[in-house]
Amino acid sequence: MASTTLITNIASLVTNDPSQGDGSPLGLIQDAAVILDGETVAWVGPAAKAPAADTTHDAQGRAAIPGFVDSHSHLLFAGDRTQEFNARMSGRAYSAGGIRTTVAATRAATDAELEANLKHYLGEALRQGTTTFETKSGYGLNTEDEARALRIAARHTDEVTYLGAHIVSPDYAEDPAAYVELVTGEMLDACAPHARWIDVFCEKGAFDGDQARAILTAGKARGLHPRVHANQLSYGPGVQLAVELDAASADHCTHLTDADVDALAQGNTVATLLPGAEFSTRAEWPDARRLLDAGATVALSTDCNPGSSFTSSVPFCIALAVRDMGMTPDEAIWSATAGGAAALRRADIGRVTPGARADLAFLDAPSHVHLAYRPGVPLVSEVWRRGARVR
Repeated sequence: MASTTLITNIASLVTNDPSQGDGSPLGLIQDAAVILDGETVAWVGPAAKAPAADTTHDAQGRAAIPGFVDSHSHLLFAGDRTQEFNARMSGRAYSAGGIRTTVAATRAATDAELEANLKHYLGEALRQGTTTFETKSGYGLNTEDEARALRIAARHTDEVTYLGAHIVSPDYAEDPAAYVELVTGEMLDACAPHARWIDVFCEKGAFDGDQARAILTAGKARGLHPRVHANQLSYGPGVQLAVELDAASADHCTHLTDADVDALAQGNTVATLLPGAEFSTRAEWPDARRLLDAGATVALSTDCNPGSSFTSSVPFCIALAVRDMGMTPDEAIWSATAGGAAALRRADIGRVTPGARADLAFLDAPSHVHLAYRPGVPLVSEVWRRGARVR
């Protein structure tokens, strides 16, 4: 039988449950306590009203938030692209082509090297408060290397995404239609057993709307749910396609028409914003304010990848979203926790409320606002995942 743990002396607790605390979307409780029962949250409320538990843990007056839900990352890769980044910061524009460099390094890596790399970045993210992550394939671009990436990823997370359609494989540069046939046929057959999601980079230089629809439709027929890299580098059909196919998430959403914004506001597809990519490519920022004011659900994620957003830090992305994308600190913390959970269609994470998974991050600060107020400072001092203290 699981023992219960009372965590008390929490200066402020973000629950993301509007029935708690101040009644806001964050359900903020001051002078709070939490009781964990095994891997699950059993009770939250004011510390003065906390019932007894088997053991007690003192939060020492720190703020607590739900563990971050990083719903978009690319962690199955080898090598890095330091030279490309250096060149870009010295004046060269970003395009989708650099992915080929990582494909070559990833194909050449052993399974052990890929898994060690994955575990390294997962540990890095966990230390910064991320307790749930999604990760994709997409740097193999052949059947064997895509399938092995997903097999490795599935050992470490339930949120695994098949992204054979990252770009057209260099092996099929002269015959994109044949590559789409591979991605929707033999490669899909090999990859579907190891993934929950299917994704496509719908963009000039990658896959057009018709190709993307064929790929996502084939994935749905095999039981994979769609996500879409949409409207990152230019206006395009990605967002509309995502909403049409009931994708869980349209990711990037940098270049949006009014019709795109309306579609996201009216559908069930979450707009996942990835400010690390704009930061690392000196690109135009997504307009989070426009999406939020229209009523769209917004998530924030790192897009951690070796080319265009080599950060595993959700706090960094929160600071960027507040500073440059028009989000309030409250909206940014919600989007990086409950918003990420919505982008993964999960109700058990991204909140601290009875019945939720016991994932919490504690900050060396009295309030979650310090994540944006003190950018670059390593405020996450303690992390609990599935009811166990992991840092």
